[in-house]
Amino acid sequence: MSGFADTHAHLHDRAFDDDRHDALRRARDGAIEFIVGVGTTVAESDAALRLATAQSSTQPEIYAVVGLHPHHATQWDDATRRRLTTLAAHDRVVAVGEIGLDFFRNLSPPDIQRQAFIAQLELADAAELPVVIHSRDAHQATEEILASWAPTASCGDPVGVIHCFSGDARLAQRYATLGFMISFAGPVTYPKNDDLRDAACLLPSDRIVLETDCPYLAPQFRRGKRNEPAFVAETGRFVAETRGDPPDLFARQTTDNARRLFRLPTPATIGP
Repeated sequence: MSGFADTHAHLHDRAFDDDRHDALRRARDGAIEFIVGVGTTVAESDAALRLATAQSSTQPEIYAVVGLHPHHATQWDDATRRRLTTLAAHDRVVAVGEIGLDFFRNLSPPDIQRQAFIAQLELADAAELPVVIHSRDAHQATEEILASWAPTASCGDPVGVIHCFSGDARLAQRYATLGFMISFAGPVTYPKNDDLRDAACLLPSDRIVLETDCPYLAPQFRRGKRNEPAFVAETGRFVAETRGDPPDLFARQTTDNARRLFRLPTPATIGP
């Protein structure tokens, strides 16, 4: 079977401190082709890049995403901007994120979240990188900001990904029209999330990617346990079955989509 890709993982999280190597080995053994490790603070972005540069034959390829999560928007200042700009220039960094808005917890004031969000969209443009978007209970505000930014994004199409999508089919199609990939995580497998499954069924297959958001949001089959990259295959097979797509073809399509999103070479073009 073709391998899936985990486009959003927090491998540096302390939940993996006791068995990070084993979790990566299980991902390799499960034919996970590559993993994208995502930062939420400057320190976590540094950690994500360290993991991405410490490659091993016992694990899949790992890439890094660097940015400041809306929970930490009050940390945005000139020093943060300079450090993230430096990190974004590294060849193992494939996007700026996870950035966006979170009006569910409001751990940073909404106006400060907006300022940090827009500033990091500008940072991504300067680096010619796509973005990884977090949006929780902030769909209208997020859409308005991205609708203004996306048409002139310097990286071209795809402009980014809506991480752990939580909206309905209309919103998914709107983001796809703006040039975004839509990422589905464990919640698409939860029994009550019919809107997510509708969105997954109605989107064209070339706009879908998959993620774990590990260590959070394990799929229904493992709900309540720590999530890890190997489990993205379970979510992928569930979405393929829901859509009526052959799992092998769906794996190939979503992994190719992820490579296109993050401007990664295909296996056939890696090497001399």
